[in-house]
Amino acid sequence: MADEYFLLVCDDAPHDVVLTDPGTRTLDVVHVVRRLTGLSLWHSKVLAVRAPAVILAGVPREEAEAVATALRDAGARAEVRQQPEPDFRKP
Repeated sequence: MADEYFLLVCDDAPHDVVLTDPGTRTLDVVHVVRRLTGLSLWHSKVLAVRAPAVILAGVPREEAEAVATALRDAGARAEVRQQPEPDFRKP
Protein backbone atom coordinates (compact mmCIF):
# COMPACT_ATOMS: atom_id res chain seq x y z
CA MET A 1 0.00 0.00 0.00
CA ALA A 2 1.21 3.44 -0.82
CA ASP A 3 1.30 6.11 1.84
CA GLU A 4 -1.15 8.89 1.17
CA TYR A 5 -1.16 12.31 2.74
CA PHE A 6 -4.10 14.64 2.80
CA LEU A 7 -3.93 18.34 3.50
CA LEU A 8 -7.10 19.80 4.94
CA VAL A 9 -7.80 23.23 3.56
CA CYS A 10 -9.38 25.70 5.97
CA ASP A 11 -11.17 28.87 5.05
CA ASP A 12 -9.14 30.81 7.58
CA ALA A 13 -5.59 29.86 8.49
CA PRO A 14 -4.62 30.57 12.10
CA HIS A 15 -2.78 33.81 12.83
CA ASP A 16 -0.51 35.04 15.60
CA VAL A 17 -0.46 38.53 17.11
CA VAL A 18 3.11 39.62 17.78
CA LEU A 19 3.99 42.59 19.96
CA THR A 20 7.17 43.97 18.37
CA ASP A 21 7.66 47.08 20.53
CA PRO A 22 5.71 48.28 23.60
CA GLY A 23 6.46 51.91 22.79
CA THR A 24 6.68 54.71 25.33
CA ARG A 25 3.30 54.07 26.97
CA THR A 26 4.29 50.69 28.38
CA LEU A 27 1.77 50.71 31.21
CA ASP A 28 -1.14 51.26 28.79
CA VAL A 29 0.12 48.38 26.66
CA VAL A 30 0.43 46.14 29.75
CA HIS A 31 -3.21 46.84 30.64
CA VAL A 32 -4.33 45.98 27.10
CA VAL A 33 -2.29 42.76 27.13
CA ARG A 34 -3.85 41.87 30.48
CA ARG A 35 -7.37 42.51 29.19
CA LEU A 36 -6.80 40.51 25.99
CA THR A 37 -5.01 37.51 27.45
CA GLY A 38 -6.45 37.22 30.95
CA LEU A 39 -2.97 37.06 32.44
CA SER A 40 -2.06 38.68 35.74
CA LEU A 41 -0.67 42.20 35.74
CA TRP A 42 2.83 40.91 36.49
CA HIS A 43 2.79 38.31 33.69
CA SER A 44 1.37 40.88 31.27
CA LYS A 45 4.21 43.27 32.12
CA VAL A 46 6.82 40.56 31.61
CA LEU A 47 5.27 39.64 28.26
CA ALA A 48 5.14 43.27 27.09
CA VAL A 49 8.67 44.14 28.20
CA ARG A 50 10.36 41.19 26.52
CA ALA A 51 9.09 42.09 23.07
CA PRO A 52 8.98 40.67 20.44
CA ALA A 53 6.47 38.34 22.02
CA VAL A 54 3.47 36.40 20.76
CA ILE A 55 0.41 37.79 22.54
CA LEU A 56 -2.19 35.47 21.01
CA ALA A 57 -1.56 32.41 18.87
CA GLY A 58 -3.80 30.49 16.52
CA VAL A 59 -6.70 32.94 16.31
CA PRO A 60 -8.81 33.82 13.25
CA ARG A 61 -7.68 36.76 11.12
CA GLU A 62 -10.50 39.11 12.17
CA GLU A 63 -9.76 38.58 15.86
CA ALA A 64 -6.03 38.97 15.28
CA GLU A 65 -6.57 42.27 13.45
CA ALA A 66 -8.78 43.55 16.29
CA VAL A 67 -6.15 42.63 18.90
CA ALA A 68 -3.36 44.25 16.90
CA THR A 69 -5.45 47.41 16.52
CA ALA A 70 -6.09 47.54 20.28
CA LEU A 71 -2.36 47.23 20.93
CA ARG A 72 -1.57 49.94 18.37
CA ASP A 73 -4.16 52.24 19.94
CA ALA A 74 -2.35 51.82 23.26
CA GLY A 75 0.90 53.00 21.66
CA ALA A 76 2.58 49.69 20.83
CA ARG A 77 3.79 48.23 17.56
CA ALA A 78 2.05 44.98 16.77
CA GLU A 79 1.68 42.84 13.72
CA VAL A 80 -0.40 39.90 12.56
CA ARG A 81 1.48 36.89 11.21
CA GLN A 82 -0.06 33.90 9.50
CA GLN A 83 1.09 30.62 10.96
CA PRO A 84 2.99 28.49 8.47
CA GLU A 85 1.14 25.52 7.07
CA PRO A 86 2.46 22.21 8.34
CA ASP A 87 4.34 20.02 5.93
CA PHE A 88 2.89 16.55 6.38
CA ARG A 89 5.17 15.03 3.78
CA LYS A 90 8.16 15.04 6.12
CA PRO A 91 8.72 11.75 7.94
